Amino acid sequence: MSVCPPYAPFFGFAGVAASMIFSTVGAAFGTSKAGIGIAGLGTFKPELIMKSLIPVVMSGIIAVYGLVVSVLIAGGLKPTDYSLYNGFIHLGAGLACGFTGLSAGYAIGYVGDSCVRAYVYESRVFVSMVLILIFGEVLGLYGLIVALIMNSKAGSSGQCPI
Repeated sequence: MSVCPPYAPFFGFAGVAASMIFSTVGAAFGTSKAGIGIAGLGTFKPELIMKSLIPVVMSGIIAVYGLVVSVLIAGGLKPTDYSLYNGFIHLGAGLACGFTGLSAGYAIGYVGDSCVRAYVYESRVFVSMVLILIFGEVLGLYGLIVALIMNSKAGSSGQCPI
């Protein structure tokens, strides 16, 4: 079996797709779920809408993590001299970033929706909401860091023999 089969770039492209798709789905879910809570808050206290946009902004950052990893992986893809080792590393990096982005988006969405609705009745909830959202965002950041470390290992070894 060849170290550099012609189908090896497929796994790299699958990593690009996984990173972008899953992190964007997480960001979209977080934005929509928190947006529903903001719409509910806006009917009672419209003056609180701008402060309540924090979950939506944090959800958008999750999609940026997926975009960064996708661009970095795509930059390492080559039509020739691309090993199966690099393909699997790129796939793993994309899945790591994508699935942590998906889980972070879900966490931000549920926390954002609940806390924004509670913020209508109790303003002290705001500080705890921000802290919980930060810890939810960190889940996606962990995936970004792991993906960056994995991507840095892809170019270092696994080169095709000449």
